[in-house]
Amino acid sequence: MSEPLFSSAAILGTGSYGTALSVLLAPNLGSVTMIGRSADVATGINEQRRNPRYLNNIALPANLTASLTIADAIKAPLVLFCVPTAATRETAQQLAAAGLPKDAVLLSCSKGIERNTGERMSEILHEQFPGNPVAVVSGPNHAEEIAAGLATCAVIGSSDEALACRLQELFTAPHFRSYTSDDVAGIELGGAIKNVYAIAAGIAAGLGLGDNAVAALVTRALAEMTRLGVRLGGRVETFAGLSGVGDLIATCFSAHSRNHRVGLALGHGKTLDEAVSSLGMIAEGVPNTLSIHEAAQKAGVRTPIIDAVHAILYRDMPAARALHALLNRDPRPEND
Repeated sequence: MSEPLFSSAAILGTGSYGTALSVLLAPNLGSVTMIGRSADVATGINEQRRNPRYLNNIALPANLTASLTIADAIKAPLVLFCVPTAATRETAQQLAAAGLPKDAVLLSCSKGIERNTGERMSEILHEQFPGNPVAVVSGPNHAEEIAAGLATCAVIGSSDEALACRLQELFTAPHFRSYTSDDVAGIELGGAIKNVYAIAAGIAAGLGLGDNAVAALVTRALAEMTRLGVRLGGRVETFAGLSGVGDLIATCFSAHSRNHRVGLALGHGKTLDEAVSSLGMIAEGVPNTLSIHEAAQKAGVRTPIIDAVHAILYRDMPAARALHALLNRDPRPEND
């Protein structure tokens, strides 16, 4: 612990993950500012010490405040991006226009890749803030369990080892253990791609295919995720780690997983609109199925599970038919 912890942090986004991270990090910081768009949420945080919309059973720390003004983020030496991936570029542009200092550290906490560009969130941040240090965090980290103080692990990714270690110190608590890695691409790709497989696992469970089928599906998903992730710039070993198989397991089997719940509803016969509206929150796997399917097509990588989910979500293919076709493809060696 050669360097002091950050004096304060700004969290962009007042959703469940941003709220959970405020609870986790506040004890190691002088102050935390959550910045969002809802006046009701900001009032609830500032006056009732609760987020009225997300994790409202969790009491929020006394050194946390909420704001609707993104310019308040430029006062903090650490800025966490906890907005939906589709909003990352716009939010980054707004923060840049507010005049973020060059020495502020940016930490991407969102899991996805941008449609059309195929860029990862850290790449967007590097474009908007070419002089600022950027890092990422990922892993099997459901917000509900982090906020409740249940044990978990995460991986901090950065090409700057000293920065990664400094963030690791911040992201250390009795119930939260963090590791470091310089494979930023692999960490982000694992966190993004697994969302699609969580929808597939939910569909399989909703169709009543059984535990054997779901376990086989998730195992083949890991092979597919690794194949695509390596082609897009990640390292094999990263997909066997927390941001790969760890996050894949958590999101494919947990009741907390929004993507799994969307898939479950689809398996029960709901339409995509019905599944998403009943959730009441953003399931990143739904829009990211488009961006990840697009990236796989451009890279020329064989991704039958991603293709099946894409067909169900965006080509109106019945879920049962899509999974039947998936299970009845031509035989091939397991390591192919």
